[in-house]
Amino acid sequence: MIKEKYIHLCKTAADNQSAIDRLYEIVKVLRVECPWDRVQTHESLRPGMLEEAYETVDAINNQDMVNLREELGDVLLQVVFHSILGEEASNFDLKDVINEECEKMIRRHPHVFLQENTNNTPKSIDKVLEKWENIKEKERGETKTASRLAKVPRALPALTRAYKVQKKAADVGFDWDDVSGAFDKVREETRELTECCKAETVDKKALEEELGDLLFSVVNVSRFLGIDPEASLDYTIDKFIRRFTHIEDSALACGKALEDMSLSEMDELWNEAKKSERSV
Repeated sequence: MIKEKYIHLCKTAADNQSAIDRLYEIVKVLRVECPWDRVQTHESLRPGMLEEAYETVDAINNQDMVNLREELGDVLLQVVFHSILGEEASNFDLKDVINEECEKMIRRHPHVFLQENTNNTPKSIDKVLEKWENIKEKERGETKTASRLAKVPRALPALTRAYKVQKKAADVGFDWDDVSGAFDKVREETRELTECCKAETVDKKALEEELGDLLFSVVNVSRFLGIDPEASLDYTIDKFIRRFTHIEDSALACGKALEDMSLSEMDELWNEAKKSERSV
């Protein structure tokens, strides 16, 4: 049974402001009453922030609106929790977080909020994004391209980080003339990795570096083709799982365990799965 002093927190909010106030008060209560919530810090909550963001993206990819609503709530909980931690340390509070974001949106959308000369109003999405980046760099006082590259968050998935770094370098002219240069680089890095593997003494650090170079060059190709490398790799992972599932299901139907099958037998079933997919 709910304690009498917390009964008001069980009432569903009727509007946005009341909903935010309700969540804020719940977290404030947990910081006092719950042993786990009491000991949390910005650092201890960091894995949760990443996990909730990824789960939100997964819900979007699955077009699961029920799950998306839930995951957005989990992300909002993270924002409120971090804001309360900031408030407790007298660094910032939820109001500061929201107001700063509002002010940023107004600054970075002068074509919407300011009375500008219509000739300077961006007419396309690309122009809007270009203006956004220019304003952001001005706000941060970034005059060197290298500093812009360094500020691409390390917490991003590596493929996405590589894509963004390459894009910023390309914006100032550090780029191939066309995709053929990027393909040549892939071939070059493949040769270097192969040679490294053939060395009499295998240098793990050198292998790691050469593999990284190859992956980085593949991302460059994806950028020229206008393909998101993360989405492309995710598609291939899903395809691999589907085909592997076909191999295992076919083996079990014949009373075989995968461990008892030869690679050639599994490869035959793999090709069977490929043909089945292409015929759909």
